[in-house]
Amino acid sequence: MTTAPDDFGFGLPFDRAGTGSSKWARTAGGPDGVIALGLADMDLPGPPAVAEALARRARHRAYGYTACDPAGRALVADWYRARHGVAVDPAWVLLLPFGPRTAVRLLLEAVRPAGPVLFPTPEWGGFAQLCRAARLPYREIPLVHDGNDGTGDRTGTGYRLPLDAFARHRPGAVLLSSPHNPSGRVWTAAEIHGLAEAAARAGGVLLSDEVHGDLTHPGHRHPVAVAVAGPLRDRTVTLNSVGKTFNTSGIPSCFALVPDPALRGRLGEVMAGYGLWEGGLLEQVVQRAALRHGGPWLDALLRHLATARDELTAVLGDAVRSAPQASYLLWLDTAALGLPAADARAALLERCALEVSDGADFGPGGRGGLRLNYALPGPELARALARLARLRKP
Repeated sequence: MTTAPDDFGFGLPFDRAGTGSSKWARTAGGPDGVIALGLADMDLPGPPAVAEALARRARHRAYGYTACDPAGRALVADWYRARHGVAVDPAWVLLLPFGPRTAVRLLLEAVRPAGPVLFPTPEWGGFAQLCRAARLPYREIPLVHDGNDGTGDRTGTGYRLPLDAFARHRPGAVLLSSPHNPSGRVWTAAEIHGLAEAAARAGGVLLSDEVHGDLTHPGHRHPVAVAVAGPLRDRTVTLNSVGKTFNTSGIPSCFALVPDPALRGRLGEVMAGYGLWEGGLLEQVVQRAALRHGGPWLDALLRHLATARDELTAVLGDAVRSAPQASYLLWLDTAALGLPAADARAALLERCALEVSDGADFGPGGRGGLRLNYALPGPELARALARLARLRKP
C-alpha cells in the first residue's frame, strides 16, 4: 500500500458515521465490517474552501429567496479554460439548482425528440429510467469491447462507441456519460464528434453528461462535447456539476452548456413550468468555492485516485473489463472473479464483506459485471485490497 497521508487527509482514516450517507445505508443487513464500494460518491474529506464558505454563509441568519449570480457563468467559463483548455461562451451557461439527473429529464422535454432516444449499454441506468418516466421510446446500443486491457496495458481502449449503429437508428437524442460510467473509459474526441454528427443528421441532439469529466487521470484528456462538436455545437449540450468532482452531490446543482439560444430558451420555459429557476442559495455558495479555490484539492485527489487505481488493477488483473482512465470506478467481470453471474453482488458481500453495484443496473450490456468505487481513504483502501487479493488467490 503506497498511498500516503497528504495535506488534505486522503491517506488518513475518515468516518462518515452519523452523516446520513446513502452509500453506507446500502450496507444495512450486510456482514459486520462491510466496506461500501457501491454508490458513486467519495469517502474522502472534501475541499476545505467549500466547508469554510458554507460555514461563513450559515452565520448570516437569512436564508430567503436568492437571485442567480451572473458572475457564476464567467466562473464556469474560466474553469473550462483553465482545466480543459476549452473556450466556453458564458452566454451558453445555465446555472441549475438541481442535479444532472433532473437536468437530463428537463432537457429531454425541451428537446422534444422526434426519433428514439439512444444510449449505450452498459451505461448509467438513470437514462433508461428517465426515458420511461418521459414516455419516450429508447434503444440501448451495445458498446464494442476490444478485449480486456485491465492487466496493466494502458494503451488498449476496452470499450468503444459503435458510431455506425447510432447513425443507423436515426436518433431524436443521444444520451452519453462521458467519461463512461461504469468503466471510467475516456471517449475520444472523434467518438464524441461522431455521436454529435449522428444526432444532427437525424435532427436530434447529443446530451453529454460529463459529471466525471474533471476527474480525468494523468495522461488522458477529456473531450468537452460542445467544443469537439465544432460546427455541430448547436445540436450538442454538455452537463457538468461540482457534485462528483468535489463530492458535494448532497447539495444538488449542475451547470449546462447550451450553445443554441433557442434550446436555452425552451429549457428555461420548461423549468419555469415546474417552479424552477437558475441560482439557488447553498448551490451557488458551493459552486463558487469549489471552482475558485478547489483546484489544488482536485490535483491532490487525482494523484490519490491514480495510485488507488494502479494498486487495484494490479491485484484484479483480467477481472477489470476496461482499464479506468477517469473517475474512481472499476468495472469488473464476475466470471474472472469466480463469482456466480446471477448473484455476484450478494456473493461478494458474503465472501469479502464488500458492497458494490450490480452490473444489471447498467442495462443489458451490464449483465455479468460489477462496479466498484475506489474513492477511499488510505486505511480503508488497504482493507479492501487485502480482501480482494484473497478472492483472487487460486
